Amino acid sequence: MTVLVTGGAGYIGSHMVWQLLDAGEQVVVLDNLSTGFRWAVPEQVPLVIGDFGDAELVSRVIAEHKIESIIHFAAKLIVPESVSDPLGYYLNNTAKARNLIECAVKGGVKKFIFSSTAAVYGNVGSEPVKEDVPVYPLSPYGRSKLMVEWMLEDTAKAHDFSFVVLRYFNVAGADPQGRVGQNTRDATLLIKVAVEVAIGKRPQLMVFGTDYDTRDGSGIRDYIHVTDLTAAHLDALNHLRAGGTSLIANCGYGKGYSVLEVVNVVKKVSGVDFKVVLSPRRPGDPAAVVADATRARAILKWVPKYDNLDEIVTQALSWERRQHNRN
Repeated sequence: MTVLVTGGAGYIGSHMVWQLLDAGEQVVVLDNLSTGFRWAVPEQVPLVIGDFGDAELVSRVIAEHKIESIIHFAAKLIVPESVSDPLGYYLNNTAKARNLIECAVKGGVKKFIFSSTAAVYGNVGSEPVKEDVPVYPLSPYGRSKLMVEWMLEDTAKAHDFSFVVLRYFNVAGADPQGRVGQNTRDATLLIKVAVEVAIGKRPQLMVFGTDYDTRDGSGIRDYIHVTDLTAAHLDALNHLRAGGTSLIANCGYGKGYSVLEVVNVVKKVSGVDFKVVLSPRRPGDPAAVVADATRARAILKWVPKYDNLDEIVTQALSWERRQHNRN
């Protein structure tokens, strides 16, 4: 049984590949390397360079490698960019995902795990959000992901096909064994950017929005370690293999940190009092989003191991320093 990981040369996807290998799985990666890196894919894993929306290519990969399940990460994911380029996001995240799902159905792949996002919720307040609340995404990015969720639900009703959608929150950190980390070009995720500033790769950190209705005026997010996130995907795969029903589940720790609180942790861990510039809000950003992950824990038997912001920042900083010294 072989697992196809789309976007497997990227940040989260490469961590997923290593976790699958650690679990004894056979893996194939499909990635166009637009944001991923060839070196991030383990040598023993076949890397197919191409677009996940290329139906002919995907069909060939499914047949040649006898793909049993798909874990789909490949996507555009920058909220402000989606506001300025909505059609690009609907093409890449939604239309191409439709092609991928069709290839899965035609190729006999019956298990599909989708990397979704808390951005589907919109403004839900600082209380942990459950999966059954009304969704109202504020950006084309969130909408593009929600449309894929709908396609998966409809496909499962019409075919012998099951799925798990994982809506996850702010991903950070690096592989505890130091094999991979976040190398995204021009990254926008807070902890990644903050540690880059701390080691001098960027001159300053921009904080977007200090007038939200939160405890310190900055946005509140639920930060999850990348290894805990990929563990949830493996749990989802095992759930489907055991005959579990399709479901949507949050992945987060159930507690939120404000942007300014995270900045202070990065300063403390790094020992660097770097420059912070307070700026207006970005379009499409909600004030607060925190996960209620009861469903993932109860149904998928997900047990996170790295629920510690200091540890997340420490590993992200350690990875960043190694990459900085390598370059």
